[in-house]
Amino acid sequence: MAKKPVLVVLAAGMGSRYGGLKQIDPVGPNGELIIDYSIYDARRAGFETVIFIINRRIEEQFKAAIGDRLSRIIDVKYAFQNLGDLPEGYTVPENREKPWGTTHAVLAARDVIDGPFAVINSDDYYGPQSYQLIYDYLTTHPDGTKYQYAMAGYLLKNTVTEHGTVARGVCEVNGDGFLTGVVERTRIAKKGDDAEFTEDDGATWTPLPGGTVVSMNLWGFHRSLVDEAAARFPAFLDEALAHNPEKAEFYLPSVVSQLIGEGKAQVKVLTSGDKWYGVTYKEDKPSVKSAIGSLVESGLYPSPLWG
Repeated sequence: MAKKPVLVVLAAGMGSRYGGLKQIDPVGPNGELIIDYSIYDARRAGFETVIFIINRRIEEQFKAAIGDRLSRIIDVKYAFQNLGDLPEGYTVPENREKPWGTTHAVLAARDVIDGPFAVINSDDYYGPQSYQLIYDYLTTHPDGTKYQYAMAGYLLKNTVTEHGTVARGVCEVNGDGFLTGVVERTRIAKKGDDAEFTEDDGATWTPLPGGTVVSMNLWGFHRSLVDEAAARFPAFLDEALAHNPEKAEFYLPSVVSQLIGEGKAQVKVLTSGDKWYGVTYKEDKPSVKSAIGSLVESGLYPSPLWG
C-alpha cells in the first residue's frame, strides 16, 4: 500500500528569530500561532504526521510552546538540524555559525522520511487550498520515469507587503503547467495591484505583474528528493567552502532546478487562490492578526482553534 504523505515543517531558525521562542507571536483570537493554522489546514487535507525540523538547543522550549499541544491532534516527530551534520571528510569552516539552508534541513529528517512529503516554513500562513492541492497530487502521482514533484504557486499580488520589499522565487511555467525554472528576486516592492523589483539597490525598477506565479516554499516531494539531495551535498560543499564558507546555503529550489535541468524530475505548479500571510516586518503583524480574525469570523476556522 502506498505510504501517506507527511508534513515536514522547517523550524530550525525559530530560536534565532524569536530570541529562544519566548516571543513567539500569537495571531489568532485565542493566542493561536501561525503554525497552529498550518497544522489545522494540513490535518484537514489528510496529513496525519508532522515532522518538525528544529535546532536541538530549542527542543524543550519548542515542545512546551508548540509540539506537546499539537501532538494531541497529529502524530508529531522531530528531526534536528545540526551545523556539523556533514558528509564524511568535511568539517565545519571556522566562523560558520548557521546551518546549511533548506535542503540541509530536509536532509536532517532523512531517517524519518520514507515516502511522499510536503515541506513548509514554520512561520508562513499558506491557506487550506494549498495543502489540499499538494496532498492530492502526491497521493495520485508516484515517481515514474521522472520524479513527480509539485509546488504550490501563489499569485505575487497575494504575497507582498505594504511595509517594505520581499524576496520571492519567480516561477517560469510551461504550457503544461510544469515548472521550468525559479528566478530569485530579492527585492520586490508592491505597486498598486502589481509589483516591481530592483537589482541595483533601487536605482532602477522593473515591473512585475500581480498575477505572476511565485514560490513560497510549499513543495510536494517523494523520498527520491532526499536521496538526490544527499548525493548532491558534497558538490555544493566543495563550491561553498571555496567561495562563501560562512554564508552559502543549500536551497531546495537549486536542487529542484538541477533535477529539472537534467530531465530527472518534473514539478507541477498547483496555483492556489489563497492569500499568503507572514510577518516579514513587525508592522505586518496587525494586518496578519486582522486577516486571521476575518477568516475565523467567516467560519473557515473554529475559535478557539483546538476547542
